[in-house]
Amino acid sequence: MTGFLLRRALLAVPTLLGVTVVVFATVALVPGDPLTAFLGPGAPPEARLELSERLGLDRPLPLRYLGWLGHALHGDLGVSISAQRPVQELVGAAVGQTLLLTGAAFLLVLVGGVLLGAVGALRPYSPLGRVCDALSTLAVSAPQYSVALLLIAVFAVRLRWLPAGGTHDVFGTGGPGDLLLHLLLPAAAAALVPLGLTAKVFRAALAAVLAGELADSLRARGLSRTAVLRHCVHNASPALLTIGGLQLAYLLEGVVFVETLFAWPGIGRLLFDALSARDLPLVQGGVLLVAVAFVGINLLVDAAHAAVDPRVRSRA
Repeated sequence: MTGFLLRRALLAVPTLLGVTVVVFATVALVPGDPLTAFLGPGAPPEARLELSERLGLDRPLPLRYLGWLGHALHGDLGVSISAQRPVQELVGAAVGQTLLLTGAAFLLVLVGGVLLGAVGALRPYSPLGRVCDALSTLAVSAPQYSVALLLIAVFAVRLRWLPAGGTHDVFGTGGPGDLLLHLLLPAAAAALVPLGLTAKVFRAALAAVLAGELADSLRARGLSRTAVLRHCVHNASPALLTIGGLQLAYLLEGVVFVETLFAWPGIGRLLFDALSARDLPLVQGGVLLVAVAFVGINLLVDAAHAAVDPRVRSRA
């Protein structure tokens, strides 16, 4: 197991290096002038030259990349142009809110996906099973942006059951209960598509195991229905781990629209505002952190997959 994880970690190094190249080059080549965005179109040439030298924008792109990479390896992601604060400070404050939203949405994905998939596999031809299949298909097909707007229109504007955005009520006392109320709508909007995909994958995996030789042999040995189901779920769990890890990474990277719509102060909204302000250091630092988290999640999924299925370690 240790050797397997070490090989996976070594493979992640060139991946992360490639990510830094793509992130830096893409952000640096985006149309627009960060100096004009920060100083305004009427700024004197002296001010533009001073800011360009301070940000290193007067140097060739390869040298700027090497300098940025060297500082990033030492934990220094630069200073935000718009906020005039260290990038790691801004990103660190936002990533906690994103992790909270991602964790809540992922909990909905796991619970809802497993329930819909299990019922669909156990009762494939019953009305309940067909309803579960239809719900998972609807979840996959529904556009996330439109669903988020619909949730706001119905539950926040029409019924006024839940707040439309933010993390706490401005005129309230705050606390965990208030935070939970603000978390429900964005978590539901973010979880919809991953929930449907998880349900479909788990349903197919569990149905295949239930129809296979393993389930037949367990029934022939006289095991109870609950015991057979437990063994079958265990054998279908690698598929759940794989799709669950992918959906967790998707949630971590794909909450930009959700955070923007619901005014959730996470990394997605931070990057959206940074792109609007042409704040290159903040965009590069935020995207790099998300990419590192994506690679880390994949490593954790590989480790969990190998722990559940020893065949993965033998093939690696």
